[in-house]
Amino acid sequence: MTTGQAASALECSIPTVKKLMSTGVVPGVRDTGRQVFPLAALQQLAARPAADLTVLGASEVAVLRVSAPTRVEEPEREWIGFGTGLDRAQQLAALSGWWRCDPARVAAGGVLPVTVAGFVVAVLTGLTGWESDGTVGTTARHRFPQARLAGYLTDLTTPVNAADPTDADDAHLADLLLGTRLPSVSSGPIAYVTTRPTTTATDKGE
Repeated sequence: MTTGQAASALECSIPTVKKLMSTGVVPGVRDTGRQVFPLAALQQLAARPAADLTVLGASEVAVLRVSAPTRVEEPEREWIGFGTGLDRAQQLAALSGWWRCDPARVAAGGVLPVTVAGFVVAVLTGLTGWESDGTVGTTARHRFPQARLAGYLTDLTTPVNAADPTDADDAHLADLLLGTRLPSVSSGPIAYVTTRPTTTATDKGE
């Protein structure tokens, strides 16, 4: 399938489909030359259910929206973003900060689903503490140094948790969220989603 056909089936934009393809989480895609999306994979993803957030204790959860990994020059990490080429330690460092957000609001949700193109590809927990870059106001960036990688996927078409968490609560949250669809709308990497929505919305731009 072409990227345009995939975008239509997944109800998103072509750039969003290309973002998903570039992470390596969908096997069999060809993202160089004439880009193609495997039909079988597309059919599986189009049929994925929405994440059931109603079982979570908080009234809302933050959602981290990311792209394929980009190398950065920072003491705490080498990469930012999500990709199957990163090992577990690199992946955790790449996802745990620095983000423009309300850290207390993120922590209150108890869990941070990580999405690419509206699909949950990783789950962070252990968000009780955070650090700030010292900037005042809405441009301040924060990281969560105690964050745990409760789960992540290497194959979105077969959503098996590659993190193998030992904490039972982490494992439960990862099983609940990984591979599901979780649309969100935000002008930045962090969005806030109610756990008890009255309507279903699809993010056309992520």
